[in-house]
Amino acid sequence: MASLRKFMHREVGYLLRNNGARCTLSRLQAGYSTTAEKEYAIEMACSNIRYGTGVTKEVGMDCKNMGAKNVLVVTDGRLSKMKPVKTVMEALDAQGVPFQLYDKTAVEPTDESFKECIDFAKAGNFDLFLAVGGGSVIDTCKAANLYSSKPDAELLDFVNAPIGKGLPINHQLRPLIAVPTTAGTGSETTGVSVFDYLPMKAKTGIASRALRPILGIVDPEHLVTMPERVTCYSGIDVLCHAIESYTAKPYLERVPRPTDPNLRPAYQGSNPISDIWCLHALRLTSKYIKRAAFNPDDFEARAAMHLASAYAGVGFGNSGCHLCHGMSYPISGNVKSYTAEGYDPNIPLIPHGLSVVISAPAVFQFTAESNPQRHLEAAEALGADISNVRKEDAGKILPDLLRGLLDELKVPDGLKSLGYSSDDVDTMVAGAMPQHRLVKLSPREVHADNMAELFENSMKLY
Repeated sequence: MASLRKFMHREVGYLLRNNGARCTLSRLQAGYSTTAEKEYAIEMACSNIRYGTGVTKEVGMDCKNMGAKNVLVVTDGRLSKMKPVKTVMEALDAQGVPFQLYDKTAVEPTDESFKECIDFAKAGNFDLFLAVGGGSVIDTCKAANLYSSKPDAELLDFVNAPIGKGLPINHQLRPLIAVPTTAGTGSETTGVSVFDYLPMKAKTGIASRALRPILGIVDPEHLVTMPERVTCYSGIDVLCHAIESYTAKPYLERVPRPTDPNLRPAYQGSNPISDIWCLHALRLTSKYIKRAAFNPDDFEARAAMHLASAYAGVGFGNSGCHLCHGMSYPISGNVKSYTAEGYDPNIPLIPHGLSVVISAPAVFQFTAESNPQRHLEAAEALGADISNVRKEDAGKILPDLLRGLLDELKVPDGLKSLGYSSDDVDTMVAGAMPQHRLVKLSPREVHADNMAELFENSMKLY
């Protein structure tokens, strides 16, 4: 543990020393409270959602109705040749709406790939942004919209503290429409944009209601060609979104209370409104995820998972995730040689959903004592019979249920199967602890020693 503390001091300390004072001053100037007053309110916010098979063809009319004269369509190189993007471009052409296509979005985007799209957006003077793709595409489009509408801003200005300055977003953004082509991130409903920050080898992000798409077009027709592993890993992201949000620190326990309602964070803690969305997302996921993953022709299952993703997005977009997502950032950021089936075999990559769920059994065993009833209710939503169980068994029941489901979904057997060992734990702790937006929503307080144990307990699942 002495070596762990030394490593944490060296690797994380520079963030707090070099950026912490600036963050604190900037946030004070912006109106954030530094008192210990607890929160007393929640504020629900999400995008408008349009759902239906084939509904993407309406997007040209949406852009025309908004008076768009120069649209930026953001996608990736693979999707640019596929039906979802073709449908969008045809819809824009049919309404005579001018547009430009940006198709260089990276899968699991980085600060560098964000900057490339931001520069493209700055040069184009676009008045509407249209994202067609998974979470990586939608998050990249959000960033391009944010920074192109304030060209003098630096990337870290709006990135979550303590990695960035965490400044509030007070300037006006352009309208953004999101057309998700995967069922997992829920990014079409949220004000969150996530990327790999290469200097840290860990993910971080930007969280603000200002980033939310004005409209999410959820068209299950786009899920038909998703490969098995992509379907599986995006689906288990839904699973973790919902459980983490339902078990997060309650909103009434969050501090500090903002001095201005405009400064209330996107991630507010578990609350009675998000709870409804999260539990329903869990019920749908339990019923349909295996069918969707292993039966590509099961349109009912894939359409249901598309809805589950949006439901969980509404839930976690207002309550927030905690440790599984916080730990996932260094897991994906420090990837060595692992490649995943269904993804580019030439690029080492741990898909986001996989990096999140690999720690879930260990995390929920650790957090169960904070609120056993909520952990049991999450297990019940996933199909467990909790009528005759003891509350003190919550830390076994939910993790065991998850292990069984992950085994059926053929999820790799822990961090060791992704190329990690105990020698990597200190590095991953250093990447996870600064993720305050997530780690501080844990219902049980987490220190570096706890975090190291969670990574150790995630080395093997089964």
